[in-house]
Amino acid sequence: MSSVARVTTITVRSDTSFEDAVAAGVARASQTLRHVSGAWIKEQKVEASEGKITGWSVTLEVTFVLDD
Repeated sequence: MSSVARVTTITVRSDTSFEDAVAAGVARASQTLRHVSGAWIKEQKVEASEGKITGWSVTLEVTFVLDD
């Protein structure tokens, strides 16, 4: 049996950390997409104000398996 997967790109921002942004992105993608099997972190960025980090964002490539 073979399977076919698709990849979609999402961007997620967190006030806490990169890890939180990734977890939130995968959780949110799983609400809309069935069979999410993984994610690749394509890009990471931080926002800063007056020398302090104020936000973390990631661009994720989320992989999901298509229904038969």
